Amino acid sequence: MSDHAAHPSGTPHPGPGGQPPPGQATRPAGARVTGGEVFAAVLLLCGGVLAVLQGVAAVAANDVYARIGSYIYEISLTGWGIIHIVLGAFAVVTGLCLLRDMAWARYAGLFLAALVLIAQFLFLPYAPLWSLVIMAIALFVIWALASRQTAVT
Repeated sequence: MSDHAAHPSGTPHPGPGGQPPPGQATRPAGARVTGGEVFAAVLLLCGGVLAVLQGVAAVAANDVYARIGSYIYEISLTGWGIIHIVLGAFAVVTGLCLLRDMAWARYAGLFLAALVLIAQFLFLPYAPLWSLVIMAIALFVIWALASRQTAVT
């Protein structure tokens, strides 16, 4: 048989190292994303939507967030709003791709969750309680994506 032949189960022949070709699903056709991946995808979707709303609030009205004194990582609220909107939009897209079981989405989700964690830490003086909640969500996403069990074939 050639290198491009399908396995008897109908799944594509894995690439080098036993991994599927880039951009293809990591499970057989018809399989669904389950467990921790669904948890991470839904949290990423919700966290992304909340980040977009948080960013819109920061851009639209400067009186939504508390005024702080001198802060070493101080950025204007408009700047923080744009950062949250961009991160949130990427998180929503990545969450949707995780639900579709796209191979790259797991790594993008880990990277985005780490960026959200850092951004919320830096935003902590503006909205302490809210930032802590979003940081916890980002940690759950990182945990769920990093602890994914892969099937050995």
